Amino acid sequence: MSIHPRPKTHLWVWFLWLALFYATWFWLIQAEGAWEAAKDHWPIALAMAAGSYAAGSTPMGGGTVGFPVLVLFFDLPASLGRDFSFAVQSIGMVSASIFIFARRQPLAWSLLKGATVGALLGTPLGIFFLAPLFTDLWIKVAFAVIWGSFGLLHLYRIGEIAGHTGMTDFDEHWDHKVGFALGLGASALAVSVTGVGIDMVIYAALVLLCRADLKIAIPTSVVIMAFNSVYGVGLKSLSNSWQPGVYENWLAAAPVVALGAPLGVFIVELIGRKPTLLVVATLCVGQFVWTCFAEKESLGLWGIVAAMVAVIVCLGGFEKLRSWGNVLVAEAQAKADSGRDLRPEQGD
Repeated sequence: MSIHPRPKTHLWVWFLWLALFYATWFWLIQAEGAWEAAKDHWPIALAMAAGSYAAGSTPMGGGTVGFPVLVLFFDLPASLGRDFSFAVQSIGMVSASIFIFARRQPLAWSLLKGATVGALLGTPLGIFFLAPLFTDLWIKVAFAVIWGSFGLLHLYRIGEIAGHTGMTDFDEHWDHKVGFALGLGASALAVSVTGVGIDMVIYAALVLLCRADLKIAIPTSVVIMAFNSVYGVGLKSLSNSWQPGVYENWLAAAPVVALGAPLGVFIVELIGRKPTLLVVATLCVGQFVWTCFAEKESLGLWGIVAAMVAVIVCLGGFEKLRSWGNVLVAEAQAKADSGRDLRPEQGD
């Protein structure tokens, strides 16, 4: 994988973005009733202060907090939580991505490019054909399973994941193909249904398959989620399929996440990523337990068992990815060692 170095930063680009965004937001808030609507939805703005920090400092988008707050805490429809995830991440994750680009942070470019192409195809497929098949209950359960399994992975693998340095360099075309396949599947099956997920999948591939440093894996996951969110917003706007209430919640949360997500990118370099990941992982597991408890009557015993089995299957997928990574890393190391052994002979 090709990784860009980190030369001179251009933070003026990010400040220009902030100026343009806040000017647009102030213009929107002048509309009749807009200010009152934003004030009435202040709890989501407060929740997204923490959510946007997690979005910038972990591979978990702002929707990872916004979705359960709206759906589990405020008891709003899961389809609203999904659409809000798209909308709020189109500001928070984009702001964090511009901050990342302005600071020239290293990214896994080959995997990222492949995932972007995959998302271009998978997102409309999921939004228009797969997402309508999910009821609100199963949107909620799908979200709980995806992030519950991801949280468990970090609780028992955090030492290994946080210990990686650099990144194993595989063939660039191979990286692109893997990124494409993961981007296509994650955008169609996860993002279109829950509003989040492609960031987690690409991050998992980087840390488990490629043994990537968190300083590379997390920024890459932020950038792909930013792209997928903006693309999803465009598709939903063209089809006019937004859930009622998304815009009002967005008005309240957008000015918070525009600063909160980049702040997460910056602060996590000072305090380290491991503590933040552990806290967010615990919350991910907690929301799974909460969802199963809150929906026990709707799910029934077998529904809860199915959700737990789904978590185990997801964990099995992560472990398969890790074991595949072990093989690939060993092969890459053997190839590198073989090349070093041949150099003296070639020089004779």
